Amino acid sequence: MEYVIREAKREDMPAVLELIKELAAYEKAADQVEIRVSDLEHEGFDEGNFKCFVAEVDGKIEGMALVYFRFSTWKGRTVHLEDLIVRESMRGTGLGGALYKRVVKYGHENSVRRVEWVVSEGNKNAQEFYENTGADIKKNWYTVHMDETGIQKNID
Repeated sequence: MEYVIREAKREDMPAVLELIKELAAYEKAADQVEIRVSDLEHEGFDEGNFKCFVAEVDGKIEGMALVYFRFSTWKGRTVHLEDLIVRESMRGTGLGGALYKRVVKYGHENSVRRVEWVVSEGNKNAQEFYENTGADIKKNWYTVHMDETGIQKNID
């Protein structure tokens, strides 16, 4: 299979949103996706808040990886991988690994000291893949989220 990994363009955002929705459906959380194509276009291309890489097979976007810079008080600037998504029909083809390597290369190109991401507890295949590439899964750290209700509660 031949594929191309490249930086996403504004016109790729409808396909990127399709992938986001596919992942949400897989995670049984389809109703939680609130972002729109216009949000992705604005935040990624007008504001520069993220970089997105896409994987094309025969001219069709079959995968994506969305990253952005964060700052660590211990390491300095880091790259955070928000999502790496490959269409279900393309899983196991090496597309995910190619996107993953592109993200790591992007971190290297930008001289970061760490590339970081979150993997779900139940995704044992991904955990094994990441560990085999030299990643260290921090099992004693928890991801914390606060939604709009919590935000509102804390500003009153």
